[in-house]
Amino acid sequence: MMNNTLKAVLLTSILPFAAHADDGMTPWYIGAGIGINDYEPQCDMKTMASCGEDDPYAWDVFAGFLFNEYVGIEVGYRDLGRSEFTDYSGNLNDVGVHGVTAGFVGILPLGERWSFNAEVGAMHYLWYNNQNYGSDYYSATDFAPYFGAGFGFNVTENFKFEMKYRRYQDLNDTEYNTYDMESNYWGLQLSYRFGHKAKEEMVVVIFDSDADGVPDDIDQCPNTPPNEQVDAYGCTIYEDKIFKFEIGAEFDNNSAVVKEAAMPDIKKVADFMIEYPDSMVEVSGYASNVGAPDYNMALSQRRADAVANILTKRFGIEKSRVTSKGYGITKPLIPGRSAAANKANRRIEAQVTGVEQVPLMRMEAIE
Repeated sequence: MMNNTLKAVLLTSILPFAAHADDGMTPWYIGAGIGINDYEPQCDMKTMASCGEDDPYAWDVFAGFLFNEYVGIEVGYRDLGRSEFTDYSGNLNDVGVHGVTAGFVGILPLGERWSFNAEVGAMHYLWYNNQNYGSDYYSATDFAPYFGAGFGFNVTENFKFEMKYRRYQDLNDTEYNTYDMESNYWGLQLSYRFGHKAKEEMVVVIFDSDADGVPDDIDQCPNTPPNEQVDAYGCTIYEDKIFKFEIGAEFDNNSAVVKEAAMPDIKKVADFMIEYPDSMVEVSGYASNVGAPDYNMALSQRRADAVANILTKRFGIEKSRVTSKGYGITKPLIPGRSAAANKANRRIEAQVTGVEQVPLMRMEAIE
């Protein structure tokens, strides 16, 4: 019989402990097993006249808790089957053992799926004997130690298949002291662990050597300057450089007539466009903030058209290269209606493009 200290240790082992689940798997599992059990030494004892038919098939169910991937505890119920024999007194004995178990399990991983398992614990068993076909039934209960070992194979992340050997010591008839048996068990078991492994996050390392926001694998223009805007392929985006010319037309109030004094400024625009035959010009007209906005918008358009006509008719610039647009009072140089503001805002500007392209700068670079 086991002493009280060992009983206390085994009972304490089934108390719950805090554990951490690894990768989304819980520490809990359940399972069942089946195997063959061999009681000894009943047929080897001199008191046995003959051995009858055994029913050696054993089975068990269990539940376990893993502290980590190496150590856990397990509780369960086991039926070790029975053994039939006749003693020299002519009595037919039909002995069997079953009961609850508690113990520690150890796991040693052997690669990704295989593992070596060991266990040690105790069984609180019921030993019984249906002597002479049950005419004389007697039983006893006590604790018996056991130990075991085996190999496991993780079929999936949840299911584990194991081959087991267990040795049970001192399966005694403690009530009548008639038999003192041990047991050897060989079997298979399948367990299910609760939970699911967390999906591994794929870490994608993106290289952007020139820090333009476009990965190297699709960057068709490496080493672009960091202050330039780029397209989806990492190439610099260009825009037309605007060459701005002020034309001192100095229109009279409510007039779209271009004075002769403005001709030298208009000629500068024409000469520049002749030098750059692919260039285009937009003549922009503006008005002072006097009168109705709609009227001033129309007036500014007439002023822009007047200068555009001079470029094409007097200086021979192709009409396809010249456009005109009135902006009215929407873009004043000097806000207000003072004499100085009105004079400055009654103006013409020529913006020439198509001469040169410059990189489009990033906003942070401009700031």
